[in-house]
Amino acid sequence: MTQQNYQSVIDEIKSRCSIVDIISPLVQLKRAGTNYKGICPFHNEKTPSFVVSEAKQIFTCFGCGASGDVIEFVKRYHNLTFPEAVERLALQCGISIPESYGEQGKKKEGYYEINRQAARYYYSAFSGKTNPGLTYMIGRGIEPSVLKAFGIGYADDSWDSLSGELTGRGFERNMLLELGLVSEKNGRIYDKFRSRVIFPIINTRGKVIGFGGRIIGDGEPKYLNSQESIIFQKKYNLFGLNLTRSEIQKEGYAVLVEGYMDVISLYQHGIRNVAASLGTALTQQQARLLKRYTEKVVLCYDSDNAGIEAALRGSDVLRKEGLDVRVLNVPQEKDPDEYIKKNGREAFLALISKKALPDVEYKIALLKKQYDLSDTTQSIKFLQKISGILRTLTPVEADLYIGKISGEYRISEGALRREVQSGAGEIDLSGPVRPEAHEKPEETAKPDGSSLSLERMLLRLILLRSEYLEGLREYPEAIITARGMRILTVFRDMFTEDSDLELEAVRDALDEEELEYLEEILREVQVGEKDEEAYADCIAKLQERRLEKRKKEIIDLLSLAEETGNQSQLDNLMKEYMMIQQMQKR
Repeated sequence: MTQQNYQSVIDEIKSRCSIVDIISPLVQLKRAGTNYKGICPFHNEKTPSFVVSEAKQIFTCFGCGASGDVIEFVKRYHNLTFPEAVERLALQCGISIPESYGEQGKKKEGYYEINRQAARYYYSAFSGKTNPGLTYMIGRGIEPSVLKAFGIGYADDSWDSLSGELTGRGFERNMLLELGLVSEKNGRIYDKFRSRVIFPIINTRGKVIGFGGRIIGDGEPKYLNSQESIIFQKKYNLFGLNLTRSEIQKEGYAVLVEGYMDVISLYQHGIRNVAASLGTALTQQQARLLKRYTEKVVLCYDSDNAGIEAALRGSDVLRKEGLDVRVLNVPQEKDPDEYIKKNGREAFLALISKKALPDVEYKIALLKKQYDLSDTTQSIKFLQKISGILRTLTPVEADLYIGKISGEYRISEGALRREVQSGAGEIDLSGPVRPEAHEKPEETAKPDGSSLSLERMLLRLILLRSEYLEGLREYPEAIITARGMRILTVFRDMFTEDSDLELEAVRDALDEEELEYLEEILREVQVGEKDEEAYADCIAKLQERRLEKRKKEIIDLLSLAEETGNQSQLDNLMKEYMMIQQMQKR
């Protein structure tokens, strides 16, 4: 879909969708002259200051300053990206909207459709008649309405139930294999998920991207997840966020748990600002995804050693992304699911307010359990370990904790401050927990820094002015990474001479890794006011590199010409070499 087509869909939405009709089911509006008035849904107020103009098709809040058209309202109210809001309104208004770009996009839509059909099949098997999956979930106390909300399904014990259904619908077996819905042996395919409760994994755009399966009865593995594919990468997604992101924004914080059942159980008991990582250590990408909806996260993992270790790693990842992190260990019960079923919603909320510790205090509390503070030698080691933790904080945070710790453990602030500044202490919690643990960076070969900087600057400039895209056609060597090339392809697919690129439409066209690279460029690459000069500088660098490359080629050719005795070629090459030097001087 070109940018022009995308814009036509947006224009049709604005002309067909009445802003009053869209807002009135969500906000109680009363007519006030030619406009409508109500309580603003975006901030707490008692006196209505939220105004909707039917004539202008806009809304404005004179309390918090929120304003915009019907797409902006849906985007804010439901906590969606711009393309997600467009998609939602298009569906609501009966407008057809293409979602993908080029062959890659069409391929992805094919995979989404397979997963959608698989999810429908599993759900039908789960809800159609009594089966072991339904019996298991009802036995866990989950209500039918919640099971439906999460689209819970059932895979029976047959080897070909799903594969027969999907191949019968004409889907290619290779695509089923790539998605991990089936496995292959001796040239025959068979269902990967068997005798399992199925948890569809749905992204924030409402697309089914994968599945988790919990074994019914004995068997290994207890949980089986879809393999990673073109549409599913664990590190970019969180289970349940498609249902809970609005509640996360409304409550002002997210409760992050470990498992599918923790999310579902908390959701059923009224804790709906909840999500879970997908069976892996929390990643930087998941932290960034959460930050779209809140600045605060409560980590509520299992209370065993593995859960404590995961909480420590997760808190470091979240802190790196600038999030306010608290850690809650559920007492006595092993996990949040068990606790809330036994004690209820109010007890769980009280636990969060009273027992959830800031991440630094949580680490210190763990350390305290490992040392006998009545022993001088162990007290010294304890304070040295604390110094290592404080060294990872901002100066303001470290200063506050230095004052607090010196008073609590009767050590002079000066001595503790010198220990922190010395760098002698190590951040190492002996035993099962280590607060310094971080996710290992991906080991990938990187181009040289100057080439990468040039690529990033050019991609940033094209987003500012589409006209720079045409000038770059003369320099195919400018974009050197696979992600950069894919982004450039999307730019060219969407380019029109009439207008600049639509950032949200670009975002919608990219895969997760490509989108992450683009967001990194937007955050880190600063152009300044004189973008023409920045672009000219980039082109000058590309020209300089071409000249240097040609000089090296000439040196090689000169050696060859000398060996063959070709004087005419020697003269021509020397003239070209000197001309290049003069150009470089200018």
